[in-house]
Amino acid sequence: MNQAVIFQPFIATMLLTLVVWLYMYGRRLRFIFSSGLDPKQMTPLELARLSPPQVSTPSDNLKNLLELPTIFYAVVLHIYVTHQVDAAFVGAAWGFFLFRALHSVVHCTFNFIPLRFVLYVISACALWFMVLKAAMFALVTT
Repeated sequence: MNQAVIFQPFIATMLLTLVVWLYMYGRRLRFIFSSGLDPKQMTPLELARLSPPQVSTPSDNLKNLLELPTIFYAVVLHIYVTHQVDAAFVGAAWGFFLFRALHSVVHCTFNFIPLRFVLYVISACALWFMVLKAAMFALVTT
């Protein structure tokens, strides 16, 4: 199997983070300018206090995309460097990306928490599968 194929969901996850980042700033800047608030006077605490959910949830989602995905990036680099890329890893990586993307869509729009939680758990399971599979290989080969 072409080892570099694992970077497709890796790059897709980074692009997802970029899209959420742009969406967050679009929402946040529109809110600041339409509400007459002076951006120079806005502190993070004050912005959090005044922001409606449609402004704060994209920011919360961006924070989510800087948590578990960091482990995803590390495990992808590890399996690439150690030449472990196989169909199971690639499938799990795409599953991780797909369910993170669905999680972001739900979180940034209608934010139905039970659905968001299920999507999060499925993506996390795909990630932990990758971590455990890589760990087992590391233990067996050392």
